[in-house]
Amino acid sequence: MSIAVCADVGSTYTKVAVVDLADGALVGAASHPTTVGTDVLHGLDAAVEAAAGGRDIAHTYVCSSAGGGLRLAVVGYEELVTAQAGQRVALSAGGRVVHVAAGRLDAAGLRDLRAASPDVVLLVGGTDGGDAETVTHNATRLAKARWRTPVVLAGNADVRDTLTALLAGAGVPVTATGNVLPRIGVLDPAPARAAIREVFLRHVIGGKKLSRGPRFASLVRAATPDAVLTAVELLADGGVGDLLVIDIGGATTDVYSALTRGESADVAGTLWRARTVEGDLGMRWSAPGVLAAARAERLGYDPVLDAAAARRARDPAYVAADDADDTRIAALAATVALRRHARGGRDLRDVRLVVGSGGVLRHASPADANAVLSAGLSDHAGGWAVPRAPRVVVDTDYVLAAGGLLAADHPKAALSLLRGHLSGR
Repeated sequence: MSIAVCADVGSTYTKVAVVDLADGALVGAASHPTTVGTDVLHGLDAAVEAAAGGRDIAHTYVCSSAGGGLRLAVVGYEELVTAQAGQRVALSAGGRVVHVAAGRLDAAGLRDLRAASPDVVLLVGGTDGGDAETVTHNATRLAKARWRTPVVLAGNADVRDTLTALLAGAGVPVTATGNVLPRIGVLDPAPARAAIREVFLRHVIGGKKLSRGPRFASLVRAATPDAVLTAVELLADGGVGDLLVIDIGGATTDVYSALTRGESADVAGTLWRARTVEGDLGMRWSAPGVLAAARAERLGYDPVLDAAAARRARDPAYVAADDADDTRIAALAATVALRRHARGGRDLRDVRLVVGSGGVLRHASPADANAVLSAGLSDHAGGWAVPRAPRVVVDTDYVLAAGGLLAADHPKAALSLLRGHLSGR
């Protein structure tokens, strides 16, 4: 038996899945608190030992969101076109977008960019053969400012080589790639997403100081959300069709969707496989934000939940004796996150599979998990068309990240793992 270990090193827990590469069977699983206070390898090694059970390991694949994950800033030409396109691509790459700037950077704009403390700056602007002045101005500004945060240059191809040389000559760590918006209405996320992944592995993981030696950085293949989106894409292309993932975490609620390609009238292009991150919607650190968002969306809830949310924000390690409050907060988070995701131009009516993820769903009873997801999927007052008749499942075995990690090297095993645990096929 040739097996692979797939590990997701999160900010709170490290989850490990052991997969038989011959048929994609899950042969072991374990979790361990992430040891960010010492060295993340301590928790990772303990989880691997528990999951592998003495089996010989052929391959080890790791994704990580520990240390706050990947913080991305987007600097673009015009907010409704290239800056918006850049933001969509940045989210698809597995990062949390912490800043978006449109137009020419001035002194105040540069200060705001620094204050956002991004791990990577995605510099975009102009279609190929279109405006080159803005992206040239912004690259020059970063060069003169002795910018040292890695930059991914994904703008007008006509000035790519010139601006790459300019930035590199000023000591800016720069990776040049294809334009995210080569033509109006045509969004090409793949080259920038791959470049961001490369920069994340080369610069960001080591910079997080999560481990003392080089071994952890050598094991990590992707940011966790990037791995999950890869799994979503694999499932969609593997016969499942349109699908939706709702991942409710302690600090954020992420929504992923993969849609069948169609015609797009959006000048910034349509991202057929997309992710949105709601940083104010979470079960612990961001629990009060869930209730604030629910009020803004005019979703009714019991004000008694305000005290429950405050308790969770004060003590993120808090484990409730009664899960009822967690269920109610999670239902609100899922509903608001789905509204925001769909309002971005996502037509989810033909979604055939909905996957719930996150500890609040994995540890809930089937009835409570269904109540959380049903709240959003039956939301007819949110200004979006809900899925017509989806199959709803929960990723109780942590296979989404594992499938995404295996997809490049072992696509058949990855698809078999995902379909066997999530699609029922």
